[in-house]
Parts: sequence; C-alpha cells; structure tokens
Amino acid sequence: MGMFCYQCQETAKNSGCTIQGVCGKKADTANLQDKLIQQLKIIACSLKPSLELGRFICNSLFMTITNANFDDARINKQIAEAQKLLGGKTCDAPLGVLSAENEDVRSLRELLTYGLKGIAAYAEHACVLGKEDMSIYEFMFKALAGMTKNLSADELIALNLECGNVAVTTMALLDSANTSTYGNPEITKVKIGVGNRPGILVSGHDLLDMKELLEQTKDRGIDIYTHGEMLPTHYYPELKKYPHLYGNYGNAWFKQNTEFASFNGPILMTTNCITPVQESYKNRIFTTGMAGYPEVPHIADREPGKQKDFSAIIKLAETCPPPTEIEKGEIVGGFAHNQVLALADKVVEAVKSGAIKRFVVMAGCDGRHKSREYFTDVAKKLPEGTIILTAGCAKYRYNKLELGDIGGIPRVLDAGQCNDSYSLAIIALKLKEVFGLDDVNKLPLSFDIAWYEQKAVAVLLALLALGFKNMRLGPTLPAFLSPGVAKVLVETFGIKPTADADSDVAAMMAGN
Repeated sequence: MGMFCYQCQETAKNSGCTIQGVCGKKADTANLQDKLIQQLKIIACSLKPSLELGRFICNSLFMTITNANFDDARINKQIAEAQKLLGGKTCDAPLGVLSAENEDVRSLRELLTYGLKGIAAYAEHACVLGKEDMSIYEFMFKALAGMTKNLSADELIALNLECGNVAVTTMALLDSANTSTYGNPEITKVKIGVGNRPGILVSGHDLLDMKELLEQTKDRGIDIYTHGEMLPTHYYPELKKYPHLYGNYGNAWFKQNTEFASFNGPILMTTNCITPVQESYKNRIFTTGMAGYPEVPHIADREPGKQKDFSAIIKLAETCPPPTEIEKGEIVGGFAHNQVLALADKVVEAVKSGAIKRFVVMAGCDGRHKSREYFTDVAKKLPEGTIILTAGCAKYRYNKLELGDIGGIPRVLDAGQCNDSYSLAIIALKLKEVFGLDDVNKLPLSFDIAWYEQKAVAVLLALLALGFKNMRLGPTLPAFLSPGVAKVLVETFGIKPTADADSDVAAMMAGN
C-alpha cells in the first residue's frame, strides 16, 4: 500500500485509506505527515519541554489534521525545522500507524494521537490570543514520548483519560481567550442572503484572522461573509459590531466545490476544512495559518505586534462581482454557556412544568456521507418538548429547519464552533447543580454526537473525563477503535453507535 490513514470518519470502507485519502490527500503527503509526527515523538524523547517547543509541536500536529494542509513543501519545511531543533538527537520512534503490531496498542496510540491533534488546534487558537498553559505542552511531551515506549494497553488507556482532562483544560483556556478578547457570545440573528457589494468569504476557525480582516476592510466597500465554522463570528460583540460583517454564506465545509464557485469573490481559509481546490475558484482562494494547498497563495503569519497583511485578498475583492444568492432568510445562534445560564431560571421552570422534556446534544461535525441525513431525521422526529444543544458544523444538518420554540426558547441552541462543545458541558454541569443532582447523567439529557476529525476526538475524550456516559456516536464508530478498545468504551462509558432515527429518538426520550 502507498499509505495508511484512518484518522477521519470518511476513511475508505471504514477501514483505512491505502492509495489516496478520501479527503484528497495524496500518498506522499500522508507519508510526510507520518514522518512529521515521528519527528515530534523524537523531540518529546530527546528535549525538555519549553514554550517554544510546545508551540512548535502544536503547530505541527495542527498541520496534520484532516483537511488542513495538502502542501508537501510546507510539511517538508516543518520536518526540516524539527530536525534543526533536534540537532542530531534521536531515539527509536515508531513511524506510521501500522508500526504497532498489536491492534489494541495501535488503536490506543492512535486514539491518543488524534486527541493530541485536537488539543493542539485549540491550544494554537488560544496561543495567538496570548493565552498559554505550560501544563498542556508538558502533557504533549509526555504522551508523544509514551508512544515510543512499550506501554501496556492499561497504561495507554490511562494516558487517553489524562488526555481527556487536558482537553478540558485546553477548551476552557480557549473559551477564556475568546470571551476576554471578543466578549461573551450573544443571541444573534444572522442573515443568510447576500448584499449587492463585492465580498470576501472566510472559512475555517480562526477568529483573530477575522478580526484583522474586518479592521483592514473598513470603509473599502467590501462585505465580509462567514462560511462553515466561522458562523459564530456573528455572535461575539467585538466582531459583530462591524457593519460590513454581512452574513453567513452556505453550509458546512464539504460543500465548498459549489458554494465557493458561486460566491464570486475571494475566499480565505484560516485553518483546517479546506477540500481539494477546484478550477472554478482556484484563482481567488488564499490560505493562512496551518492551512495549505499546492499553488494556492499563502498569507504569512503575523509578525510580533503586527497584523497579518490581507492586502492581496482585499485588492482582489475590489475587482469581483457580488456573491450569487443561494438562499434567503436568517438563522439564530449565540447560545454559549454565559448566554444560556442567563436564561437558567426560564429553562429550569420549563423543565419543572414539563414544557421541556429532554435536552439532546447533537454537536460535532458534518460530512459528505448520505448516512449523515440521520441527524436531520433525528431533529425532525424529536418531540416538540425537546431542546437541541449544538456546536460545530453538524448544526448545518438542522439549524435551518423550522422547529419552533418552547416558551420563547428556540429548540435549536447553537453554542458556536466545535471547540464550544465545552459550553455545552458547562451548561449541563450547571443544570446538574441547579437541580441538586449528584450525577450529571441523571439530567434529562442525551448525547447524539456526529464526529468527523480529530478535534471531535479531543471533545469526546473531554466529555468522558467530565463524567458523561451513554453517548451515541455516528454515523459510524471510528475505524481506529479495535474491537478490544471499542469493548472497553462500551462497557466502561456506555458509548454506542447510532442506529436509525426512529429507534434512537424513542430510546433517548425513554432516557436510554
């Protein structure tokens, strides 16, 4: 085989990509990413943790997340930098997924690796806003070094559970970074139509890139639109105050091939979620941060004390026609933990009166598989007395449905990006306290999670660390879970695969 990768939900035959990634990743690129991960393990074995090395490890792990970087030249440059940092030091570090012969050990190593990748993404976003925690970097060193040793399955399980705790710490850090910089998210109506001015479409996850672009496009006659996971931009007071932040264009990441074409203006990919670039928009897409694609212009990192230079994308936007309208109307979001807890009295009263019978967390990722229509079907079939708590791009499966409200509380409460799944956990833990329960799993709360890539793995480990059990995961269980590891997750934490919408809705409403 030319490569082996099974880190995402869409991996070939739910087994592994061996010729080319379903994501579009070439075998050479996959193998370079494996080599970069190996270099990180050598660094963890050979060097002492530091802020500088922690940042380098975060950036490198982030670069290898699904749909983040397809640019071999950039990955090779990162490998060369790793070798420069090592200065000739080395250790016996495994290369590639299949280097572990025991399937349970392999499974647990990969679960840990993907959890680290998710943590790295969230830590990097916090870092650019000036928030760091050395303990996060120290754990990365510990976990990466642990994968070079002959650890038992039990020892690797313990490391994975520790990874969940570190994921909680990291998501809390990012939440603090975002809210201290941009304010607490507010309930906001977001337009999904288009204006009559040229636009720039921003996709990915990086809010600082958005802030700087909004600043640089003031009074330029250009509108800024969000796409995919950038939708929550509209919820933050310090970002929504810009009048030329027009609205949200399109849906989840995988519809880029049509939605980027019809947008007409330039596109900025700030992080992961880029798909193979099409001819229809090849001459007007840019990457920045950890995102990369061959022959696509890359906007360099900001220098200390300065903003990134978005002049090239702004200049291009001024020559482009306005976006082509693909839909009309508006959607509502901004239900992060601070906003929902402000409504706590109203929510508690609705639960006590029986108006709200159950909360269903349907957070996570969206993807191409037809099986993901399951999540739309569940949203439609849930009884009127249910509230859907969501975060991440999974919401695009149901956030435009007319599901109504319960006493003025919308039936779909969008907390924001995938990392804002932390908000949903905080909401649940607060409700546990309000209702005087000794176990969060006694709440009228069910989890029906859509996963796709490695940040979702970090979120899952975080939820397990916080004590949540009996979660449904779909549309398939991860290919990297061996039968033995899957058995542990089922028996210890009650993890179960999604089934069909009718039976799952019935089970969740019965508290199962």
